[in-house]
Amino acid sequence: MRIESINASTLKNMFIAGASRLDANKQMVNDLNVFPVPDGDTGTNMSLTFLAAAKEVENVEEDTVHAVAKAASSGSLRGARGNSGVILSQIVRGFYRGLKGKETADAMTLAGAMQQGADTAYKAVMKPKEGTILTVARETAAKAVEMSLESDDLLEVLQEAVRHGRETLNKTPEMLSVLKDAGVVDAGGEGLMCILEGALTVLTGEENTYVAPSLTMEPTITPHVHDFDIEDIVYGYCTEFIINQNQDSNFNEEEMKDYLTSIGDSIVVVSDEEYVKVHVHTDNPGQALEKAVKIGSLTNIKIDNMREQHLEMLAKHKKEEPKTRERVEVGFISVVAGSGIAEIMTTLGVTEIIEGGQTMNPSTDDILEAIEKCNADTIIILPNNKNIQLAAEQAAQIAEGSDVRVLPTRTVPQGISAMIAYNPSLDIDGVLEEMEEAITYVKTGQITYAVRDTKVDGKEIKKGNFLGILDDTIEVVAETLDDAVKELVEAMADDESEIISLYYGEEVKEEDASKVEEYLEANYDDYDIEVHSGGQPVYYYIVSVE
Repeated sequence: MRIESINASTLKNMFIAGASRLDANKQMVNDLNVFPVPDGDTGTNMSLTFLAAAKEVENVEEDTVHAVAKAASSGSLRGARGNSGVILSQIVRGFYRGLKGKETADAMTLAGAMQQGADTAYKAVMKPKEGTILTVARETAAKAVEMSLESDDLLEVLQEAVRHGRETLNKTPEMLSVLKDAGVVDAGGEGLMCILEGALTVLTGEENTYVAPSLTMEPTITPHVHDFDIEDIVYGYCTEFIINQNQDSNFNEEEMKDYLTSIGDSIVVVSDEEYVKVHVHTDNPGQALEKAVKIGSLTNIKIDNMREQHLEMLAKHKKEEPKTRERVEVGFISVVAGSGIAEIMTTLGVTEIIEGGQTMNPSTDDILEAIEKCNADTIIILPNNKNIQLAAEQAAQIAEGSDVRVLPTRTVPQGISAMIAYNPSLDIDGVLEEMEEAITYVKTGQITYAVRDTKVDGKEIKKGNFLGILDDTIEVVAETLDDAVKELVEAMADDESEIISLYYGEEVKEEDASKVEEYLEANYDDYDIEVHSGGQPVYYYIVSVE
C-alpha cells in the first residue's frame, strides 16, 4: 500500500491512536523508572499530556493538518505534566510549526515537521542529555528526513523512521550508564515510541478504531472542605506574628516552643539573629502575644477565628461561588503533597497551594489556574520537585497579567527554607537572590521502599528494601525503616549544619516518629531537632539538614 499524503482526518486519527497506545502502556513506561521507587510517573505524565492533545484534536472542525497540529500543540502545552510531559509538548509544538499553513502533508513535509519537533524540544532543555527522549526524537526525525529524500511514499518513510527510533531506544543503555545499571531503556523514549507506533497503525490499517480509553482529563487532586463538626477544632484562633528581637532578648527557640505547646498546637517557630516567625493555634492569642513582646517588637500580627472561617468556607463551598482574592503585590505558589506540609507552607506566607509532587505532577494548566487565583502583581512559584520545574516555567511563560518567576526549589525543605528567607522589604530581584541563597544550604533526604530488585550505583537492591535517597542518589539500602532513617541522617549530618528537620508521612504513626525524634536528640545534641507531621504519601520521612 502506497500513501503519498495525509489529510486532517488521518492526522486526527494518528494523534488519537498514539494517545491510545501510550495510555494502554503507561504503567509499562512507569516501570522503566531508573530508581526502583513507587513514584515512577513518566508514563502517567506523558499519557495525560498527550491525552490533553488528543482531546483538543477531537474538537477540530477545520479540514487542514495545520488546524489539527495547532490544536494538539495547544492541548499538550497546557496539559503538560512533569519534565517528560513538557518535553513531549515541545515536540508537538515544533511539529505544529512545521505544518503551519498546510492543508495536507506529504512525506517531506511530515518529516520536516518531525525535525522541527525534535529541534524545538532540544532548545527547551537547558542541558540536553543524550540517551533520553530527546535522542530518540532526533534520530527518528533524522531518519524520516533521510528517507523523504529517497522516497515519496509517506508510509515507507514513517515505517523506516519508527523502526530506527526503536533501534535508537534500544541503544539508550549504552549512552547512559544509569540505564545500563538498572537494566532498562529510557522511559521517556519508550513513551514517545508508543505514540509513534500507535500513530503508524492508522496508516497500516492494523487497527480499525482510534478512540483513546479516556479523553476526559483526570483532575489534579485539589484541596477541599470537609464537612466536620466545628467542635473538632480544639483551639479556635490561628495566631501568627513576627518578632523583631531586642538586642538583649536572649531568645531561646526551644523555650518558646515549649511555652506555645502549653497553650496550643500546630506550632511553628523559625528564627534567625534578628527575626522570629511564630504560628500557633490557641484559645488565648493574648498570652502568645504577651510572651512575644518580652522578646521584641511585633509586626505582621494576624489572628483568625478558625471556627468562623470553617463555617464561611463551608458556606462558600456549598454555594460554589468562588471569591476573588484581593490583589496583592507579591504572591507565592507552592506545590506540596501532604496536609501537614501544606499547613506549614501556608503559615510561612504561601498564597496558593497546589497539591502535587511525585506521582501526581500538576499540569501547566493547573499552575496557570493557581496563578490566576493568586491575583498578585508578582508571583513566585516554588515547584519543590525537579520534575515540576519545566511545567512551572512553561506556565510562567504563558501567564498574563502578572510577573511570574520560578524559584528552582527541588524539594519541600528547600521550599520551606526559601519562604523563611523571604524579605518583603527587598525588590523582587533581591527577594529571589536571598531565597535562592537559602536553598543552597539545605540538604534533603527521603525514605521510601524498593518496588523491584535492581542494582543502582553499585548497590544491590531487593524488592521491599527501605531506601534512603539523598538528593538524587540512593545513599542507603536497609532492611528496616528505623535503620534507614538512622543511616540517612548519619550520611547527611556535618559540622557546619545546625538543624535537623523531620517530616513524617501518612503511613507513619506519631509514636513511631516520636521514637525517631528521641534517637536524634540523644545522638545529635549539637543540632536543633524539629519533627513535624507532613502527611505526605510515598515517602515515610523527608529529612532536611541545614
